[in-house]
Amino acid sequence: MAAKSCQENLDLITMFRQLINNNTAQDWVYALLAASAFMLLLHILRRLVLHHLERVAKTTDTVIDDFLVEVLSATRILLVAATGVYLGTHFLTLPAALEKFVDRAFITLIILQAGFWANRGLMFWLKHRFSQGEKEDEGARAMTLSLLSFLGRVVVWVLVLLLMLDNLGLNVTALVTSLGIGGIAVALAVQNILGDLFASLSIAIDKPFVIGDFVIVDDLMGSVEHVGLKTTRIRSLGGEQIIFSNNDLLKSRIRNYKRMQERRAVFAIAVTYDTPAKKLEQIAALIQQAIEAQADARFDRAHFKSFGQSSLDFEAVYYVLKPDYNVFMDVQQAINLQLVRRLAEHDIKFAFPTQTLYLNRSPSQVKTEDPVAAKVE
Repeated sequence: MAAKSCQENLDLITMFRQLINNNTAQDWVYALLAASAFMLLLHILRRLVLHHLERVAKTTDTVIDDFLVEVLSATRILLVAATGVYLGTHFLTLPAALEKFVDRAFITLIILQAGFWANRGLMFWLKHRFSQGEKEDEGARAMTLSLLSFLGRVVVWVLVLLLMLDNLGLNVTALVTSLGIGGIAVALAVQNILGDLFASLSIAIDKPFVIGDFVIVDDLMGSVEHVGLKTTRIRSLGGEQIIFSNNDLLKSRIRNYKRMQERRAVFAIAVTYDTPAKKLEQIAALIQQAIEAQADARFDRAHFKSFGQSSLDFEAVYYVLKPDYNVFMDVQQAINLQLVRRLAEHDIKFAFPTQTLYLNRSPSQVKTEDPVAAKVE
């Protein structure tokens, strides 16, 4: 190991001596001037082009000029400097090994810069693609944008890394093959994480719920705040945050109340047993009138349902035309208040739990009992 390190040091020293001996002071001056001039020229050119495109983008409605502005703004100063140095080296006589290294290093920087351009362009396209649509779909677009942005960046930078390694002389095919074999073992070890990852993709594509939806999962409920690669976070009515695993969440029965178009409501009232039959016949109509008086309600039915233990029971069904729960409660409150007034006008009384006790005594029992006690009873 030590001998190999010494040999590498000697090779570097030899290469450096060849670089000094093969080039005069004039060559170095030309190289420095050329590198500086190219850096300055490229920097000015980048600024002018970017400024022109920004001015054009403000006066047009097309997306192409905005796209070009976004991509060119991702140009790193490192690329400008590397381009100037690379062009400057052409005024020098380089050793073969060093010349090969400079070429590979420059191409590697070009690939890296292409990765920055591709990443910025992809983000611009995704934001533009998912910024259009109805306001009620904003939660779905935000969720899909977040997941696709992450996956897109992963794909872009994996390709950039493979191209850079291939340019540096590594056998990418063998590397990918070895990673594939090792990936099987890793996948078995992290299968739960991968299950959540694929579940997040299923949520993004199928959209059983989106950010902002009010959902109930088993006995837990709340508004969806964030859908990540592994977990989904829900803000409960109590204020605490509930975190679900994506994989477990898709296996559950989810009730999405945000997708309701209208809300079905069932309610019952009970009147006393001494209510005359003629008045009983009017109760269903009174209920219907109370429901139809509400602008956000649609009457369905009202019936004398059953004979209860201490009441005569009526059941009514109606639909609230808006899914909002507060609207539902406002409508139900208005119906209840109107029924209280209308039943009072018709002298119909609401029932409450009562029991009637009937005592059946024989005459002999009454004679043998104490008269005072019987009178008190």
